[in-house]
Amino acid sequence: MKILFLNGPNLNLLGTREPDKYGNETLFDIENFIKKEAQNIEVETVFFQSNIEGELVNKIQEAKGNFDGIVINPAAYTHTSVAIRDAILAVQIPTVEIHLSNIHTREEFRKISLTAPACIGQITGFGKNSYKLGLIAVVDFISK
Repeated sequence: MKILFLNGPNLNLLGTREPDKYGNETLFDIENFIKKEAQNIEVETVFFQSNIEGELVNKIQEAKGNFDGIVINPAAYTHTSVAIRDAILAVQIPTVEIHLSNIHTREEFRKISLTAPACIGQITGFGKNSYKLGLIAVVDFISK
C-alpha cells in the first residue's frame, strides 16, 4: 500500500513558526516519525510540501493510479481552495484531511474547511499525532 502525504503553505516553517500552536518539531521530524510508523504496518509513504496551490493540485492529480490513499494538511488552503477540493473529488482516492492544531477552536474563518467534504474524514488538533491518526485512518479505510 502506498500513501501520499501532502502539506500546504508555511508547513515548511514548522519548528520555528508559532510553536505555541504548532509545536517545536519540523516537518522533517514529522515525516521521519511517520516513516517509522508506516514501516511498522508495511506501508510506503511519500511526502510533498508546497506553498503553491497549483503544485498541490498537480500532485493530487498525479496520485491517480500511483497511490492508494492521500493524507493532506492543506494548511491555509483548507479555507480557500476550491481547486484542491475539486482535485480530491476528481481522482477518487481515499483522502484524509489533517491539521496540527484544532481549527475549530481558532479564528472563525479557520472553522470552515472547503476541502474536508471531499475527504473521507478530518483529524484536527493532535499535533504530529494527527499525521499518525491520518495514516491509520486511510489505511484502515482502504483495507476494508
